[in-house]
Amino acid sequence: MSKTIVVAGKGGSGKTVIAALMVKALVESKAGTILAVDADPNRNLDRALGVEAEETVGSIRENMLEEITSLPGGMTKAEYIAYRTQQSIVETDDFDLLAMGRPEGPGCYCYANSIVRQVVDKLSDEYDYVVVDCEAGLEHLSRRTAGRADYVLVVADPSVRSAETVRRVVELMEDLGTPLGKTVVVANRSRNGMVPAVRAILEGVAAGAVSVVPEDEGVHCLDDAGEALLKVPLDSPAYRAVKDIVRESGIAEVE
Repeated sequence: MSKTIVVAGKGGSGKTVIAALMVKALVESKAGTILAVDADPNRNLDRALGVEAEETVGSIRENMLEEITSLPGGMTKAEYIAYRTQQSIVETDDFDLLAMGRPEGPGCYCYANSIVRQVVDKLSDEYDYVVVDCEAGLEHLSRRTAGRADYVLVVADPSVRSAETVRRVVELMEDLGTPLGKTVVVANRSRNGMVPAVRAILEGVAAGAVSVVPEDEGVHCLDDAGEALLKVPLDSPAYRAVKDIVRESGIAEVE
């Protein structure tokens, strides 16, 4: 059965970096087949993984609504979206990537969005691991577009505001009854330990069990240059910390 790992948090907290390093950890450990889902409308995960998504689920949805009277080969709307979504997947030797794209424009998209969720759910079952880089903030979770999550990594940067966002994300998931397996609170870009106020908030949310990913100049250099984060060396402090999260949370066996 596949495992879905959702990475959420405040904008600028480094969640895309965490998602990319998690994909690297799963690839290096040969844990199984991997689908990376870029669910952030700003689309950064593809570049962080060194690939480019030329088409998104959002653009497919838009086109379907424009071409609804002339779908090819007598296809139903559901069949058309499923077919085009499959076509949009970027395939590599190590992982596949699906970009969700920007949110809907004017008009009613309820039916199309429902089909999209069904297609993505079905795709997820075809992989051993699905890593979802969520859009920033709470809206993605409140709309329940993240779907089922076996693990939720809620990422905070060293600021109090970011830690407060983590608290609200966890509270929202509890209020919505979002299907969850395990929630992992991640203190990202930590420098010489966490600020006491940040530590107090995160430990309160996580009952003391906060995973720390340290500041890593090598990751910063690659990220700033727009290079694939899969290039980080195996002894990268941030990468080793993400590997620890993967192993200790039970996501996969990694060395």
